[in-house]
Amino acid sequence: MGLFDGLRTQNHFASLGSAFYTRLAPQGLTNPTLLHVNPAVAKKLGLQATQIQSESFLRIMSGNEPLPGGDTLAAVYSGHQFGHWAGQLGDGRAHLLGAIQTEHEVLELQLKGSGLTPYSRMGDGRAVLRSSLREYLASHAMQNLGIPTTEALAIVMSEDPVYRETKETATIVCRVAPSFVRFGSFEHWFNHPKQLRQLLHYVVDYFYPECGTPGLTPDAELALALLREIVRRSAQMVAHWQTVGFCHGVMNTDNMSVLGLTMDYGPYAFMDAFAIDYICNTTDSGGRYAWYKQPSIVHWNLARLASCFLDLCTESQLQEVLGHFESDYVAQYTHNMQQKLGWDQWQAQDHHLTNDWWQLLHDHQADFSLSFRALSLVFEQPDSWLALFGHSEAAQQWLARYQQRSALNQHSPQQRQEQMDQHNPLYVLRNHLAQQVIQAVQQGDIEPLARLFFVLENPYDWHEGYDDLALPPTPDQSVPALSCSS
Repeated sequence: MGLFDGLRTQNHFASLGSAFYTRLAPQGLTNPTLLHVNPAVAKKLGLQATQIQSESFLRIMSGNEPLPGGDTLAAVYSGHQFGHWAGQLGDGRAHLLGAIQTEHEVLELQLKGSGLTPYSRMGDGRAVLRSSLREYLASHAMQNLGIPTTEALAIVMSEDPVYRETKETATIVCRVAPSFVRFGSFEHWFNHPKQLRQLLHYVVDYFYPECGTPGLTPDAELALALLREIVRRSAQMVAHWQTVGFCHGVMNTDNMSVLGLTMDYGPYAFMDAFAIDYICNTTDSGGRYAWYKQPSIVHWNLARLASCFLDLCTESQLQEVLGHFESDYVAQYTHNMQQKLGWDQWQAQDHHLTNDWWQLLHDHQADFSLSFRALSLVFEQPDSWLALFGHSEAAQQWLARYQQRSALNQHSPQQRQEQMDQHNPLYVLRNHLAQQVIQAVQQGDIEPLARLFFVLENPYDWHEGYDDLALPPTPDQSVPALSCSS
């Protein structure tokens, strides 16, 4: 029995034609070791435990064997990086293996770190253990927080040397998503009407059929309807980022999914001590992608995407669609904050209290996740919450206002607490926890990886014996901002 017998494999992206990609095989790892498999993603793909444990699975995940029924390729795209046009980019260290038709959708499998492609530019086509583990864990964490994201099926390592600041070892992550088409995929064709329309038809046909029927619906209508949906999804995505304290770090247009998925995890961070202007990427010297700027950067990126359709639509039509971003963002943001603060509905004046909440966190450099989490028990255990703010007068004043506001709820105190605990995670992928896992795996110990993976599976539930994974770093554990090589 073959590894994928009984599964329907394909590669509909390949139907776009060779202008959109280059067909080539990965450069497989030598003597690969399967470090970890995400069982939830494997189940979603229809893979059984015996298949995951097979030699064929390892060979496919390590780039040494093609996906049966697939069509291996590297995609081309362009993009704006740190606000500047970068020109042609592409899958410089990734290979799309193909797609699997699951019970509910078609999911593409892509290897990251699988060798040189025509789009590698000055890179070596490889990924290292530390960055691969961070991506593997981040996508798992985001998925279980309920935030739209690409996922990861498996991570494979070897002793093949890779040279960064020091000598490191090569690693491959198998990423999974309905599509890896980016804003930059459209930007690449903005001066090529034929290919732009072809990509527009492909994305609508496979992922946004509610936007119209390519070939029957006028292209201008397709473009506007598609842009409207991408605006909505992108606004919702970044609202989720903001309300969980996530910083992406590299919000370039080539890292923005047309499906509204968080993708291309590099120097990201879930904040510990909150700072409104927190920057998680040392490469971002100007703070372009600071936490508070993320919504406006998503809007800027959407404007770059919209400009690709200027030959199909008028500028005023595109501006009208872009104008929905703020209301889409505010709707998701206020919904999230209502849930996180334990209110049964959002009232017009609530934005004053929430704005002062962010200021309180910033002024005290309070821990993002624990401050929200402790708030659910603040009326029963006020000292525990106040301790996070040094029992300051400002915290006591804010708490009094919060208590008055919460008294307006129609639901019970128990319902309030349950609601808050279901929307304020106890466990997030803090940088120091990821670093501990990286160091342990480098020394041959995978237990910390298994422990962290376990709590991130259900981040809102308390797990006995895992209290250390809910705590912020001690001064000697703190991890500074990371670079794009991370």
